[in-house]
Amino acid sequence: MTKSKLSPELYRVIDANLNRLKEGIRVIEDIMRYRDNNKTLSRQLKDLRHKARVNEIKELLQYRDSINDVLRASSQSELNRSDTLSILTANFKRAQESSRVLEELYKLKDIEYSENFKYIRYELYNLEKEILLKEFE
Repeated sequence: MTKSKLSPELYRVIDANLNRLKEGIRVIEDIMRYRDNNKTLSRQLKDLRHKARVNEIKELLQYRDSINDVLRASSQSELNRSDTLSILTANFKRAQESSRVLEELYKLKDIEYSENFKYIRYELYNLEKEILLKEFE
């Protein structure tokens, strides 16, 4: 069910969070794939990353303004990673937070998209538990 048209500013929020979501999942996916040679987890993450898509590509690109992003520069905490566990943790959190933003914003426009991003978020919670508990062993 389509509800309403989103403003250019909200398309910018969606664009940033969709990119952030996919990038966060990709970092985790590549560690599982290349470091751990874990085909099962790599495939689950890849499938989840591919579920993170929308049809409004034109609008997302049209309203993207990454050059003028007021928080474009990295914060100090983003520059500090002490080990692979910290990289995995940061990217799980990044992806989960982004999927939540997308879930909420799409409640304004398309409930099916909203539910899809909710599904992704909960899958990320499950994968985070499975993967990070192995890192602690």
